[in-house]
Amino acid sequence: MVKSLAEVKICIIGAGSAVFSLSLIRDICSTPNLEGSTISLMDINKERLDAVYALCRRYADEVGMRLRIEKTMDRKEALKDADFVINTALAAGHHRLREGWSIARELGYRYGGSYHIMHDEAFWINFYQFRLFESIINDILDVCPDAWYIQLANPVLAGITYLGRKYREAKIVGICHGFMGVYHIAEVLGLERRYLSFEAPGVNHFIWLTKFYYKGEDAYPLLDEWIEKKAPEYWEKCSPSDDLGPKAVDLYRRFGLFPIGDTCTPGGGAWPYWYHVDDETERRWKEDPARWWNEYFKGLERQVSRIFEIARDSSLKITKIFPPKRSEGSVIALIESLACDIPRIFQVNILNIGTSVPSIPQDFEVEIPALVSKRGVQGIRTTALPKPIIAHILRDRVAPVEVELEAYERGDKDLLLQLIMMDPWTRSEEQARKLLERIMSLPYHEEMRRHYR
Repeated sequence: MVKSLAEVKICIIGAGSAVFSLSLIRDICSTPNLEGSTISLMDINKERLDAVYALCRRYADEVGMRLRIEKTMDRKEALKDADFVINTALAAGHHRLREGWSIARELGYRYGGSYHIMHDEAFWINFYQFRLFESIINDILDVCPDAWYIQLANPVLAGITYLGRKYREAKIVGICHGFMGVYHIAEVLGLERRYLSFEAPGVNHFIWLTKFYYKGEDAYPLLDEWIEKKAPEYWEKCSPSDDLGPKAVDLYRRFGLFPIGDTCTPGGGAWPYWYHVDDETERRWKEDPARWWNEYFKGLERQVSRIFEIARDSSLKITKIFPPKRSEGSVIALIESLACDIPRIFQVNILNIGTSVPSIPQDFEVEIPALVSKRGVQGIRTTALPKPIIAHILRDRVAPVEVELEAYERGDKDLLLQLIMMDPWTRSEEQARKLLERIMSLPYHEEMRRHYR
């Protein structure tokens, strides 16, 4: 059967993630070009899958969007004839992440540049994510080899690097919302988004504002003026670890470019460590990663609880609670550009080919603007980052990821130990070994114990 441009099949893996799935369906329902498409919801949790399916079906019916919505626990069934595969899945639950964090804290590890321990991309979580990513790609190449794989699930940086290198024949792109921190800056400065133009290259969770224009004029002077006159008042009211807080501004003064989104927040690893050396230092910089993560998990639980409560109450009109308008996310717009040949610029995560970000190694993940159309995802070469920033990227992001991926590919426990010893909070090999052994000894890590010999 020949498909029209509008009629595509979109497979959402990890669809039981209710917040993600409802947002994606809402965006699809706000995209007339995709009317008539098939949406295949796939998850291994039947209860959550059933609830999300009912919610999404009701939403599409309420807005009068003609969509074929399917549900299945069989991934290959979901992938059959798919044109786009969106991965939002977390293979190991948040409880495993937090239990590992508790062990690490006992051993002296703190939030702050601890990307593979005190972050949601901890090595004991990444292991299961790598397994999941690779199994999805293998199924795609077997069932729907022409489909685009769109990765939303973390770790985007290590995941895109690993998959992009190993599966050259696959169509792979990562999406992260962190770049939208530039919109937060614009909002605080009172700037209308439609007149905004920017460039924020780097690697995932480590991007910097190299170009910032408003109505065609350099907007950095507006930011400088706000910092001088209004920042202190803003800091009195904002929450700790804000992406426009004292720490972000101090990094701007040190490096000459503003860190965007997750670059220095707990969501991106709370880099760098020196603002987090003790509680007193964190208070001085208005930083509190522990509180940030606690509020994040509580907020997520509230959102999920509320969405499933709505799903159970068929008398509620969903569109009154979630109005039918596009979210700020770019996933569905990117799919529309690829399927309907509508050229647009998107912030994406792809391999660094042709030095899209100068000085970042070839074949390593970069986050950059790209022209997206029927021709694919074409990365745009960006302004070179200052050498001190590149130095930190190479030391704090590239080097540990390379060690982690080598450890994973070889199943080498000694390399995993080396990864832990690269962490800024590791003070001795004994400390690192204790952490590794205690994490490995948790009862649900049998597969990881078998893998890392």
